[in-house]
Amino acid sequence: MKNSRRKFIVQSAKAVSGAYLGVVGFSAKSYANIIGANDRVRVGVVGFSDRFRSSHLPSFMQHNKELNFDIVAISDIWKLRREEGVAYLKQKLDHDIRGAVNNDALYDAKDIDAVFISTADFQHANHAAEAVKAGVDVYCEKPFAETMEDNRNAYKIIKASNRIVQIGSQRRSGANYQAAADFIQTGKFGPITMVELSWNVNQPGRWRRAALVEKCKKEDLDWNRYLMNRPYEDFDPRKYLEFRLFWPYSSGLAGQWMSHQIDTVHWFSGLQNPRSVTANGGIYQWKDGRKNWDTITAVFDYGPANDPTTGFQVVFSSRMHNGDEKPTEMYYSNGGELNLINNTVSPKGGLNAGFAKQMNMQPNLLPEINLTKDDVKIIASANTGADPLTSSHVRNWMECIRSRKTPNAPVEAGYQHSIATIMTNAAVKTGAKVTFDEAKQEVMANGKPFKY
Repeated sequence: MKNSRRKFIVQSAKAVSGAYLGVVGFSAKSYANIIGANDRVRVGVVGFSDRFRSSHLPSFMQHNKELNFDIVAISDIWKLRREEGVAYLKQKLDHDIRGAVNNDALYDAKDIDAVFISTADFQHANHAAEAVKAGVDVYCEKPFAETMEDNRNAYKIIKASNRIVQIGSQRRSGANYQAAADFIQTGKFGPITMVELSWNVNQPGRWRRAALVEKCKKEDLDWNRYLMNRPYEDFDPRKYLEFRLFWPYSSGLAGQWMSHQIDTVHWFSGLQNPRSVTANGGIYQWKDGRKNWDTITAVFDYGPANDPTTGFQVVFSSRMHNGDEKPTEMYYSNGGELNLINNTVSPKGGLNAGFAKQMNMQPNLLPEINLTKDDVKIIASANTGADPLTSSHVRNWMECIRSRKTPNAPVEAGYQHSIATIMTNAAVKTGAKVTFDEAKQEVMANGKPFKY
């Protein structure tokens, strides 16, 4: 059993790596689209959001001169943010910026090669698909998709294109996470038996935009375009600016925070989705009209669908009313633990000689290892400037635009974390033990596909 489980982890990881590497090869068409080193890459911005202004842009500006990139245009359907974005970028980049009233106008001008997408959670997948159909490369914030319909559709369109798409799962560009992935995928850690993830804050104003809500008027934005493919409802500035608090515009804690951490589970293990998810929680503290929970615990079963004897459990917990915003990620095996709080591997909790002797077994203890030489601080907030992980991730995207190589977080990463996010939201909304139909690529709750 031990050997078969170890073999499963290693083979799964290799299979995923092979799948990613398989798309690196160039067709004649994609080779012709490679941008020369001396050609400036013209970038557009889809959504002048807090995430773009406070993290994407500072990260971009650490590398744009060296790599010969420039931002030339911005699209935002709200007049106030569009004008703010044009003025802000003009001041930062010291040249004029074209403002577009929507994405049709952005792409019709044919003057951009790539875009940053940081719009509302439910729009990411559709905006990414829209961008690649316009022939541009994409840096797309997570969560990638909040429904399987959006997830499947965008994935199909992106895979049929020759565009570079980087999902904003920036852990994949972190040296500590890359070292952890290597340690697990090469079999040194042994089979994963459990993973504990948590993300806790105590911030009444998190995801709230009270001052902006007062300024947001229906006549100044395109509300119908904002709703995209969601059911029509009357204009509500809170659902426009505080979308993370309201389904079906966001799944809240699952889409915003869990999507980052569950992505490492897929990456490290080689598994593409959970077998099942259950969830419990509620709105226990912030009675501010929100619909998405402020507290959640989700429990996942991971492993191959055709072998229920092999696998491991993942627990994700998050609360918004008590915490220090220091995300934790702990991986456990029979031999010890891999701790991504302090980036170490240790024999803590492993099978020691005393307990092994009782069953005539050999002890199983991992060595003490530091995954990285330098401490890597995990930046949880969007308003932090050019944090090391995002900076490395943006640079990787920029380099891949030139090389046409697969980026660190290709669309597969977004597709897979979205399955876990959607399964979690289905468990939240239905109270069911949610499963995944791999043949149909569909999230199942109470025996039928989950629909919002």
